[in-house]
Amino acid sequence: MNYLEYHGLEQEPFSNAPVTNYYFNSEQHQKALSKLMFAASNMKGLMVLTGEIGTGKTTLARRMLDNLPEEEYEAALLVIIHAGITAPWLLRRIALQLGVESPAEEKTTLLSQLYQRLVQVYEEGKKAVVLIDEAQMLQTREIMEEFRGLLNLEVPERKLVSFVFFGLPELDENLKLDPPLRQRVALKSTLEPLDAASTEAYMKHRLRLSGAKKMLFTEGAMKVIHRYSRGVPRLINTLSDNALFETFLSRAAVADEKVVEAVAQDLGLKADIEAQERAAAESAAAQGAGAKPTDDAAFDKMLEDLKKG
Repeated sequence: MNYLEYHGLEQEPFSNAPVTNYYFNSEQHQKALSKLMFAASNMKGLMVLTGEIGTGKTTLARRMLDNLPEEEYEAALLVIIHAGITAPWLLRRIALQLGVESPAEEKTTLLSQLYQRLVQVYEEGKKAVVLIDEAQMLQTREIMEEFRGLLNLEVPERKLVSFVFFGLPELDENLKLDPPLRQRVALKSTLEPLDAASTEAYMKHRLRLSGAKKMLFTEGAMKVIHRYSRGVPRLINTLSDNALFETFLSRAAVADEKVVEAVAQDLGLKADIEAQERAAAESAAAQGAGAKPTDDAAFDKMLEDLKKG
């Protein structure tokens, strides 16, 4: 019997792979997706979504791609895997993703091919939208200038292509490499970590989709998971998956606080959080010590001095 069978599960509930079927439509994710879909529908040009590591940007990107109907959009998802890419490579990849056959090596010819393809998409009554995941890897001014140039491709009614950047917060700094491009950002959204209530709802959602017939975590365990994960979905998955495996090994019925505490300790998350909490407490204490309270006598003297003045 393996760990899934032991817990009565049909599939892994807390895999960190971007499985769109497990998409958790939290209030902030729903709002962000609605904004991006609206902007894409109206061909706004450049949209940006940022968030810290593990907050669900890639999952949201794939969800958006799935929500762009093929009969209405020529859509593609391009994942930037390292920061060493060049502008020519990027242009060729975008051209390939949008259906340009045999993209030319020479830039002028390539741009002409891409323009003709975008006009063809437009004449077919479709909208060209390219989603760029891990966009914080776009780190040169040359690359940003190429995006600005592509956004200048338009017909009298609208732009011929729109881009959606998904990336870490440092993407904002990268956009400053080309101020005119930054000014073209039509929509900006940010994903924040989940709060305690959303963390619990997220865990229950994934357990339900995996076939769980009962709750496999105590209330206390879910609170501890939120504390050590800080509401970051990727860390919620890691803690939860490890906790379920530990309960399988010990043949326990559910994962409780003790199990999660041990898992957090093994993963190094407990030490990280406790260090952050100590630093925050020391900072608050230092600020409090710097504020000198005014006693009644001093206050009365201040009033007297004011009257004399």
